[in-house]
Amino acid sequence: MDRKQEQAEKARPCGLLKPTALGKIPGRFQLHQEALPHLPVPPLQQTLDRYLLALQPIVSQEELSHTKELVAEFRKPGGVGERLQKGLERRAKKTENWLSDWWLKTAYLEYRLPVVVHSSPGVVLPKQDFRDRQGQLRFAAKLIEGILDFKSMIDNETLPVEYMGGKPLCMNQYYQILSSCRIPGPKRDSIVNYAKGKKQSRHITVVHNFQFFELDVYNSDGSPLTTNQLFMQLEKIWNTSLQTNKEPIGILTTNHRNSWAKAYNNLLKDKTNKESVRAIEKSICTVCLDAPMPRVSEDVYNSRVAAQMLHGGGSRWNSGNRWFDKTLQFIIAEDGSCGLVYEHAPSEGPPIVALLDHVVEFTKKPEGTTSPTVPLPMPKKLRFNITSEIKNDIENAKQNLNIMVEDLDIKVMVFHHFGKGFPKSEKISPDAFIQLALQLAYYRNGEFCSLACWTGLHLPFLLSSQAIRGNAIDRHLLGLKLQAIEDLVSIPELFMDTAYAVAMHFNLSTSQVPAKTDCVMCFGPVVPDGYGVCYNPMEEHINFAISAFNSCADTNAARMAHYLEKALLDMRILLQAAPKSKL
Repeated sequence: MDRKQEQAEKARPCGLLKPTALGKIPGRFQLHQEALPHLPVPPLQQTLDRYLLALQPIVSQEELSHTKELVAEFRKPGGVGERLQKGLERRAKKTENWLSDWWLKTAYLEYRLPVVVHSSPGVVLPKQDFRDRQGQLRFAAKLIEGILDFKSMIDNETLPVEYMGGKPLCMNQYYQILSSCRIPGPKRDSIVNYAKGKKQSRHITVVHNFQFFELDVYNSDGSPLTTNQLFMQLEKIWNTSLQTNKEPIGILTTNHRNSWAKAYNNLLKDKTNKESVRAIEKSICTVCLDAPMPRVSEDVYNSRVAAQMLHGGGSRWNSGNRWFDKTLQFIIAEDGSCGLVYEHAPSEGPPIVALLDHVVEFTKKPEGTTSPTVPLPMPKKLRFNITSEIKNDIENAKQNLNIMVEDLDIKVMVFHHFGKGFPKSEKISPDAFIQLALQLAYYRNGEFCSLACWTGLHLPFLLSSQAIRGNAIDRHLLGLKLQAIEDLVSIPELFMDTAYAVAMHFNLSTSQVPAKTDCVMCFGPVVPDGYGVCYNPMEEHINFAISAFNSCADTNAARMAHYLEKALLDMRILLQAAPKSKL
């Protein structure tokens, strides 16, 4: 997490914030970041009051009474709460964001479940109309050129600054998504970034038939390769990777993080393997040229593509055609299905969608006039020496992955009855409208949810507004808990309480990721008995992706989609029946 989600109200306007096309302004990015306010520490009493209010609909009266006693003890003047609050305030004075490092470690790098399904989101892009290898490679070439065009804005620090409510937003995550990769560790992973300095990345990784290639994407004069040049290079890659019997080395990245860390260290003992892995890690991004998906009926096609983006379909299909630790992996299948999967640690969704919007628009541009090109060197095939031990690691990863693939229940629903235009016409925030519909659908589905879905049906707008200003209840409570751990004092009883566990168990994890492109992001549930819901409100329709686990008898993605559609329609009827104000 970074300040994008947590801007305070006191952002100072700065003359350097306006987009420019004049090339690089020295230190523009740094000056912008320094002009932003630091993340505030919310008042302790405010958070505790809101915490108790949030618990009311989700715990019993008996549990609530017990929690009220713990809160009363925690908030006493001069007590443990006040001491931890002062510790957080000291931390906030020394850092731009008192939470970001802690959040990165606890939410991502120390998370030990596989990044596949459990952490990494996917994006389903509109189906392309190519039907053959030529079309696939031509589209891939144009897409790579679009990525490099976006990268030039990052490198020149000419990316337009984003605003919310007239206030400039933190742009830091945009500078973390290219040339970066997650590295597995035995207890905690790490992130490497090769976007800056003399050893800046000049290549992408291309993977086809489980075989990885290092493709330089810049000419010797520093200019990016053209679409035609890239197309020719991709053809060379395709023609030298026609064998389909290769060991899917990339499947190792789908495993439990501790298991992958052991396999990773084992893999890197070999010099050739180490060089190949480093080339993948240092690359700007990965482009996955996938085999066609199994044919399915039209009504389940989008859901099947979402599954392909999240996990690749299992060991029999395209899961070996990935390196899931890579921050950005663009996926283009021979049948026209395409999208992206990204490793979540360096970035939230908005920078990824901004990049995608730019790239998709770029692919629609007519190609420029072709000029004679100098012959380009053959892309370098990344070789791996597969020992019996590594082969055994691959087989274990395959088995574990296939269990995950079978367990994921995902439904993409395009709600065609209306889009964001309708709630706007009723002077209602589209996001608040959809959040209430999700609550209603979940309630009708026989459940009621916790803090994850704005803590009950009351005031979703207010709570989201508070979160944007850095006053999120769960983040502040987490900070107080982590401050106690850092101070090496015993964890306060407040955080050992059943009610705290209930409040932090996010049965309904939702995210609006709006895009100009008619696409939808998708992610797995964050708890075994929960739903993951992502939505992109377009003007005339709304794209939803709903996920659940088959191993949970109480959740069902298609059933949730049914209740969600009904909730949206019922809410429209309710609004249209209500007498209109004369104001």
